[in-house]
Amino acid sequence: MAADSTGATGAYAAAGVDIAAGERAVDLMKRHVARTRRPEQVTDASGFAGLFRLDVGKYKDPVLATSTDGVGTKVMLAQQMDKHDTIGIDLVGMVVDDLVVSGAEPLFMTDYVACGSVVPERIAEIVGGIAEGCHQAGCSLIGGETAEHPGAMEPGEYDLAGAGTGVVEGDAILGQERVREGDAVIAMASSGPHSNGYSLVRHIVDRADLDLFAHVPELDGVLGEVLLTPTRVYAKDCVALTGEVEVHAYSHITGGGLAANLSRSLPGHLDAELDRSTWAPAPVFGYLADKGGVGREDMEATFNMGVGMVAIVAAEDAARALEVLADRGVPAWRLGTVTAGSGRCALTGEYRDA
Repeated sequence: MAADSTGATGAYAAAGVDIAAGERAVDLMKRHVARTRRPEQVTDASGFAGLFRLDVGKYKDPVLATSTDGVGTKVMLAQQMDKHDTIGIDLVGMVVDDLVVSGAEPLFMTDYVACGSVVPERIAEIVGGIAEGCHQAGCSLIGGETAEHPGAMEPGEYDLAGAGTGVVEGDAILGQERVREGDAVIAMASSGPHSNGYSLVRHIVDRADLDLFAHVPELDGVLGEVLLTPTRVYAKDCVALTGEVEVHAYSHITGGGLAANLSRSLPGHLDAELDRSTWAPAPVFGYLADKGGVGREDMEATFNMGVGMVAIVAAEDAARALEVLADRGVPAWRLGTVTAGSGRCALTGEYRDA
């Protein structure tokens, strides 16, 4: 991870950039990054680029997939709570779980951390979380950048973004064209709001004057810590599932909610009929709705409501898909069915009580 280190040390320090702190942050990151190394990674002693050897002999028609994302305003809660070790997992989840929607196996990621002031231990915590997310996803963290932006950001402020690359066989790309009438829709549970809807979360916290440091009995935890629960990373589970059953499509449920995201994986002549009674959203969603006076329609249009990833599989493989996911420790259930229609996703029924 390179630090922004151009210019004379004394003059740069006077302008608010601490080169020595950046170098110490890089040293602290190294042990975290080492955990993510894959055998295809090639060492570049200069540190200016991450190198990764693609074993083309392993594929008949390798197609590269790429995705980039951030974590939105969830970083502001991390800063308020002074808790920085999990926000990087959120970043990885947002990137790699977009990649696997195409059927791609994530290979590597790069990250970018911008901050008002480099505090080496804090930067190392952030990158440690990114490394943990990459470890969960089975991909390498092969490079990145840490940049100090005094004047543009307050000393305690930071933001992060990342980009990932994966590979999929050309004849194995998943998507709308594979989906068939009668397919089963399988839900994989989320760990909470993941990294979406946090502008509304913060609005609710502010408007209801909620204490992020208070223990909330109905959430069985400290509010801020519950809201910082890291995103579940599904990448390895989706790759494994694709290897075991006939998966036709995935949908990563992010901003916009379940219906809007799942409809992107449907062809124009098919619908997905989903039954709310098949699951109970985690208590955090009911808590936010209650404290914010937010109706179900707005909640469903903003949050994942407990479903973080959806697989559309051949009907005859539904039971096996659930077995595979259960064996991998992923809570999953039959959410609905693909029917004739017009490319819509419809939710019916009422949620179970949590």
